[in-house]
Amino acid sequence: MPRRRTSLKRKRADKKRHLRNLKIKKQLKATIKKFQSLLSAKNVSEAKALLGKVFSQLDKAAKKRIIHSKTADRKKARLTKRLNRPA
Repeated sequence: MPRRRTSLKRKRADKKRHLRNLKIKKQLKATIKKFQSLLSAKNVSEAKALLGKVFSQLDKAAKKRIIHSKTADRKKARLTKRLNRPA
């Protein structure tokens, strides 16, 4: 258990940051799942519209270092590849 005031403050700040990061990750995962469900339901036009939102969320998460930038790039590439794959 931390004793110093700065350690206690750091612990509080870490908890807030952790919760904020979890919220962003959950939103990102939900959007990706929605995109994949649109693709599996053959709604390509709606999936294309949603792809921009997915890219935006991935870029923001990478910018805030919630996920690694190369992870975001890899996910974007795979989602685009899946969208453009012939049915």
